[in-house]
Amino acid sequence: MRVRYILAACVVLFTVCASHAAGAADFPSLRDSADPRLQRLLERGLDRIGLDAAVRRGHLAVALVDVTRLEHPRVASVNGDEMMYAASLPKIGILLAALYDVERGNMTLTPKLRKSLNEMIRVSSNVEATRVMNLVGKRRVNQILASSRFKFYDTATNGGLWVGKEYGPRPAFERDPLHNISHGATVMQVARFYYLLESGQLLRPDLNAEMKSMLSRPAIFHKFVKGLHGRNVEIFRKSGTWRQWHADSAIVETPRGSYILVALAEDPRGGEWLPLIARTLHDSMYPSQLARK
Repeated sequence: MRVRYILAACVVLFTVCASHAAGAADFPSLRDSADPRLQRLLERGLDRIGLDAAVRRGHLAVALVDVTRLEHPRVASVNGDEMMYAASLPKIGILLAALYDVERGNMTLTPKLRKSLNEMIRVSSNVEATRVMNLVGKRRVNQILASSRFKFYDTATNGGLWVGKEYGPRPAFERDPLHNISHGATVMQVARFYYLLESGQLLRPDLNAEMKSMLSRPAIFHKFVKGLHGRNVEIFRKSGTWRQWHADSAIVETPRGSYILVALAEDPRGGEWLPLIARTLHDSMYPSQLARK
């Protein structure tokens, strides 16, 4: 009887793993999903609002991914692999590391941890970000991000998500090896993060749902949230601001489709650029979806 139960458990495990592997195989790499029409829409939109010069200087990076059909994403980007300082946006890396440890059984998603993660994402609490980072292990966060499973930091693609400093006054403990940045990101790696989440490839289903819930109901009204105000959308996002660096990232769901938008800017006016970028690109993708009065 005991042997029969063990064999049955093995069959179930094999079936689940095979199903997961088959499901993952159904989704393409974003790097293989460039779409010329969406690329033209992105570039023309940025030109129309006068940000083409910022793109040429390398002071603005944007990724736009239509995920209305998850098995056929459409990708456009400018400076997609340009790694930039991203302030609080890389807190999504801490979120992933914590839930990854929950998945592995190294941590338990207690009400206290869930509250910390919600505050870290929705109100961008530096105290909670630092607390969770230390729960996981400061250096271990980057090890998870760079692991073969995730590759959210990859030297082959000029870096990506990196969290090498507590969110507080202490100095950086581990700057990224390519650019010497303490809190960094590339728009393509962040877009990939959201795509893996949206397509169910990031963690197990219940933890993907937890993560998306934590990214919902943003409490800070600026950047993409401000730019899309009045549009009939639901936003799942994480932003960041420090001095002249401005960042935002989101899954945006509309009645007609969904997309991922990520932008990183290095300019004192970046806080004004990002709402304009979100509004312009959204209205270009859905020209007949009028803002509500």
